[in-house]
Amino acid sequence: MKNKKGTTILIAFLIVIFVLYKGGVFDYISLENIKELKNWINSFGVLGPLVYIALYIVACIFFLPGLPITVLGGVVFGPLMGTVYTVIGAGLGMSSAFLVARYLFRESIERKFSDSLIFQKIDQGVKNQGWRILMTTRLVPIFPFNVQNYVYGLTGISFLQYSILSTIFIIPGTAAYTLSAGAIASGEGISAKNLTYLGVAALCFIFISLIPKLLEKKKDQN
Repeated sequence: MKNKKGTTILIAFLIVIFVLYKGGVFDYISLENIKELKNWINSFGVLGPLVYIALYIVACIFFLPGLPITVLGGVVFGPLMGTVYTVIGAGLGMSSAFLVARYLFRESIERKFSDSLIFQKIDQGVKNQGWRILMTTRLVPIFPFNVQNYVYGLTGISFLQYSILSTIFIIPGTAAYTLSAGAIASGEGISAKNLTYLGVAALCFIFISLIPKLLEKKKDQN
């Protein structure tokens, strides 16, 4: 029964990948092609947010670059809804990759990552710090975003804890990019609203930049 379910999921993934590939999406996932990606998302009309969220899920599962898609969210949907849709897409994408690593392709993923320094550090962090290692690795880009999704699936952390906390901890970094991109792409110039968005984005960047120092200070105190 497990094998049948896993095969069904795999076929669904392959169908999505085929559709996106035939649509030329993979060739355009870069910061240089934000305009083309925006037009592609907008071509789906009211289904645009769902297509965007699906794109982010696929990006997490297949190691596609996340930054252009994050910026795309702000450009297409604006600062606020761009942040909402991006957090939803990234959250579902992280969770999906975690499940793939834990239940669908665990053996092959273990062969790829079990001897890596990233896995060893995260695995040890989960054992020693529990959920706090999630806070550290999600708020501060110590390790590649997409690699983390799979590596955590190989650790002892529970899916529910991983999914909820990972989604919460990516909000500051996500907001920093989507608020900035949305404000700049709005075409409203230097309005009070855009200045507010850019100010909040700047605070998010500052907050993230200060975390390593705060963690180091706490480590020295202990």
